[in-house]
Amino acid sequence: MSGQTKAAIKWAFSIPIVLCIAFLTSSSVRYFVRFLPVDKVPVVHEEMQNLDNSVDDTLEFGSRTDVQTSTSWKAPIIWDGMFDPDIYDQKHKRDRSSVALTVFAVGRYLDAYLETFLKSSEHHFMVGLPVTYYVFTDLPEKVPDIKLAPKRSLKVINVERHSRWQDISMMRMKTIADVIESEIRHNCTYVFCFDVDQVFTGRFGSEALGDSVALLHAHYYRLPKNMFTYDRNPKSKAYMQTGDFYYHAAVFGGSWQSVKLMTEACYQSIMEDKLNDVEALWHDESHLNKYLWLHKPSRLLSPEYCWDKNIGHRSDIHIARLLWAPKHYDTLRTA
Repeated sequence: MSGQTKAAIKWAFSIPIVLCIAFLTSSSVRYFVRFLPVDKVPVVHEEMQNLDNSVDDTLEFGSRTDVQTSTSWKAPIIWDGMFDPDIYDQKHKRDRSSVALTVFAVGRYLDAYLETFLKSSEHHFMVGLPVTYYVFTDLPEKVPDIKLAPKRSLKVINVERHSRWQDISMMRMKTIADVIESEIRHNCTYVFCFDVDQVFTGRFGSEALGDSVALLHAHYYRLPKNMFTYDRNPKSKAYMQTGDFYYHAAVFGGSWQSVKLMTEACYQSIMEDKLNDVEALWHDESHLNKYLWLHKPSRLLSPEYCWDKNIGHRSDIHIARLLWAPKHYDTLRTA
């Protein structure tokens, strides 16, 4: 048999394989992800993780001997001194990365926090990259007019105001997933989700971008696992006996694909709890911790990326990039 004939046969047999793969990734995987339980959702974004790895090869894990810089599954934990910001910025500019920032400012939270949050973000969040702010509020007419840098824009989305702050917190998962599907996926590479009662005080840059990004909670990162406040109610879908870390729901993100899967799965678990008349201990944060235990994040952010000054001085916190704003729960929360 000639070389040309062998090549033709090999090419012919490759066609149905390619078509099969295309079918699986374009249609049946979406169906598979949408309807399987949270503990069965597959990880399908290896191409994004490979892009992370290419620039993460420059991380200096040994530069911070005072803290844990890598997880047991080899995901980096980003601390000051580990990365060269210019390398990350150049890489993401070259890749034309763009970021959607979602934030909810409902009820009194809008007046109390939104303007400061947005203005500080303009100085510190993903500077130099295209950013679209998605502000979810029940008071769209009160969103402040902020002067934005080039390639940055703001979109206001009207949402229902729930009577309980717990419901506002939990239902944001569905809202984020819906907006990713309808709009963000067509415009942005990455999504970051923030609580509004925070202030940017230092670089929160492209080194934070990754396929699936979680934040170590400032109040728990030094504690033993048996002190983590996971949901211990076996009736809840958020129930956990143990985990890897305790993650803070005030900041999470990743590729739009991963954040969509994450928020859809958390919403599904929240609704199953509601059907069973159950509410997780820390609401959406409990469900987020369960999801990230089952589906390991590809990147962890140290508490530098969301620090509480009330903790006091810690020698391992060289820079506070995002700070908790003063909490006024007694006057701001609806219930």
